[in-house]
Amino acid sequence: MIKVSALTSGRNTPSSRFRVRQHIGLLQKAGVQIHEYVPLIESYKSLPGWPANVSRRLALPLRVLWQGSKVGTRLPALIGSWHSDITWLQRNVLPGRLTLEPFLKRPMVFDLDDALWLSRPHGTKALQWIASHANAIIAGNSYLAKWLSDYTENIHIIPTAIDTERFTPRPRDIKAGYPFVIGWTGTVTNLPYLENIEEPLLRFLNQYTVAEIRVMADHPPAFRTLPEARIRFVPWSMENEAAFVQQLDVGLMPLPDTKWTRGKCSFKMLQYMACCVPVIVSPVGMNAEVLALGQVGLPAINRDDWYEALANIYEDRTQAQKWGQAGRSVTKQYFSREVIARQLSEVFHRVVEA
Repeated sequence: MIKVSALTSGRNTPSSRFRVRQHIGLLQKAGVQIHEYVPLIESYKSLPGWPANVSRRLALPLRVLWQGSKVGTRLPALIGSWHSDITWLQRNVLPGRLTLEPFLKRPMVFDLDDALWLSRPHGTKALQWIASHANAIIAGNSYLAKWLSDYTENIHIIPTAIDTERFTPRPRDIKAGYPFVIGWTGTVTNLPYLENIEEPLLRFLNQYTVAEIRVMADHPPAFRTLPEARIRFVPWSMENEAAFVQQLDVGLMPLPDTKWTRGKCSFKMLQYMACCVPVIVSPVGMNAEVLALGQVGLPAINRDDWYEALANIYEDRTQAQKWGQAGRSVTKQYFSREVIARQLSEVFHRVVEA
C-alpha cells in the first residue's frame, strides 16, 4: 500500500473536492492510501469582514497576518508529509507564492487545474520552482502541460473527473406551461463570464416567454437588464449541486479567450454533460477539446452565436436530447471517476518505482 499525504486547498474548494477527495475510496482499492490534510482556513479565502475604506498602511500588516495564519494551519500537513511515501500537493500552499513547498517530503506530485503562474504576486516564480522540483506533475489539460513542459518532463495530463453516479440524467417534462430552463453553475469569481452574455440572454427571453434562467453560485449574478421574474438564484450547496443541474434544459459555459481561461478544465461543462444536458460553450481551451469528442452541444463565440444556439436547442428538443445523450457517453468514457482514478493510481505507482 502506497501512503500519500494530500495537501488540498480547502473543504469546499472545487479543485480539492473533485481532483483529490472524490478519488480517495477508489485509490484505496488500487493500493494507494490517501490521507488528506484540509487547512482550517481555505487557501483562497479573503479576510472576513474586510472593510472597503481601510488605509493602505493598515491593510498591509493585516494581510500579512492573514496570509501567515493560512500558512500556520498547513504545518500539520507539512509534518504529515514526512510520514508518507509521496506528497500530493494540490495547487500552491498559498496562491501566487512559494511558502512551505521546499520543506515538503519528497517524492512530490504537484497537481494543478488552472493557469496558476498568472496568480499574483509571484505566481510565475513559484510555479517554476515547484515544477522544477516536483517528481511528477498532474496537469488538468494540455494548455497547462505545455507551459510546465519548459521546467519538467514528467507531466501527466489527467482531467478533472465527474462522478457519473451522482451527476445522472433525470427526465424533464417539456409540456406546455413548463419553463425552458437555461442554467449556469459556478463560483462568484466566474460570474462576470455569464454576465457578459446578458444581451443575447435578454433577446432570447423576449422571444421565448416560457423560459427562465437559473444560476447556482455562492453569490447572486449582477444582471442589469434581465427581468428579475425570469431569473432564479439558487445558493450553492454540495448537497443540491447535482439536483440543480438535472433540472436544466441547456447548460452554459461562456468564457473570454484569455491566458487564464485557456487553463480552465471545463468542469461545469462536464457536469451538464453527465446529466444529459446539452451544452452551449465558448470554444476556448479545453472546451474545444471536449466538443471535439462528440456531438454534445454547440459552440458560441459572439452574441449572435449565443442567441442562435439557445433558439436552436429550444426549437429542436429531439436534437437537443441526442446531444445530451452523447454528452453522457463522453463523460463516462473519458472523465468518470473510475477512469481518472486509474490514471492517478498509475502515476503514484510509477513515482514510487522510479
